Amino acid sequence: MDNLYIAPTPTTPEVDFQFDTHVLSLRGESYPENAAAFYGGIIGQLKDYLARHQGGKIEVNIALAYFNSSSTKMLFNLIEALHAAVEAGSQVNLHWYHDEDDDTILEFGQELSEDFPAIAFSSHAVRPS
Repeated sequence: MDNLYIAPTPTTPEVDFQFDTHVLSLRGESYPENAAAFYGGIIGQLKDYLARHQGGKIEVNIALAYFNSSSTKMLFNLIEALHAAVEAGSQVNLHWYHDEDDDTILEFGQELSEDFPAIAFSSHAVRPS
């Protein structure tokens, strides 16, 4: 399966899914005009990868400085797919990065960890640049 890389734009994050090394990363800001269109193919490829990699270990890094409400729904769908993989026997380590002063993104990460307790979740505060 080919790796997936989408360069960041001012309104979309960098998507760097290294399927061959089992490291999946999202970085930047996410407020595309059509979040379902942007994330639909990404989530589809993720699900294909997860189906082929059952029982394996996956590292996920999410470092989004900002995301809008439609992106929130798509992030939830992406994490839901990872949760299903854990229930099917995979191990997912999700690293949630947030600005140390951004309580909103921190709290969303905490909600995700509560909603999907099977995922090994870790939160990392970073200093603003």
